Amino acid sequence: MIGGYDTAAIRVLWWRDLVRFFRQPSRLVGALAQPILFWGIIGSGMSATFRIPGSGEGYLRYFYPGVVLMVVLFAAIFTTLSVIEDRHAGFLQAVLAGPASRGAVVVGKVLGSASVALSQAALFLLLAPAAGFGLTSIDWPVLVAALALAAVGLAAMGFTVAWLVDNVQGYHAIQMTLLVPLWIVSGAMFPMSPDHPVLATVMRLNPVAYAVSATRRALGGPDAPGALPGSTARDLLVLVAFAAVHLAIAVLAARRNGARR
Repeated sequence: MIGGYDTAAIRVLWWRDLVRFFRQPSRLVGALAQPILFWGIIGSGMSATFRIPGSGEGYLRYFYPGVVLMVVLFAAIFTTLSVIEDRHAGFLQAVLAGPASRGAVVVGKVLGSASVALSQAALFLLLAPAAGFGLTSIDWPVLVAALALAAVGLAAMGFTVAWLVDNVQGYHAIQMTLLVPLWIVSGAMFPMSPDHPVLATVMRLNPVAYAVSATRRALGGPDAPGALPGSTARDLLVLVAFAAVHLAIAVLAARRNGARR
């Protein structure tokens, strides 16, 4: 059961992260400028040589869903960094000393980080027509569900690392070593090739690959090039499990290591 103190803590922590993001214009500009440059430079460079067998889809269109997930992933990394900053500033200790449970603290921070990630993704999605995706043809319920579940799972992973690591440098080192390879081996940049069974197996075990696949289907239809074999429902079920498991791990980490913080 979630009590009144837990609900209040969740709401305050969630709202605090959102306000912090929107009150920093540089973060708003960077949230849009960085993925645009990444998408435009790499997409333009690969356009002349990239071909999907049986599809005339250009690389800028193919790469776009992958960059949407990249926005969510990096937002989750940088937003959960505030766990370390809040601990050093004494804010986190004040929250933990209050009547709210540690689980509520986890949920509040994860929801705040996920909401910031979704806000940044929403800004980048305004460019969907430039990639060849009509705003009216997008399956918005599937897209929102896929991005929200991926954001919660990635934010929960970030929270766990930030809770266990007490310095910014170590946090970035672990996150870049852990999450960036998950994005690279997700089909975000290149489709899965049956000629490389090991890589194909790794991709099928990678939860981020299912987020990319669901995003492709939401933007380009059920048979979108580059989507994993299977269905949208399967992709979303995997993402539900991903978000639930990592949220549970984050709560467990907070409870087991809370006495030392």
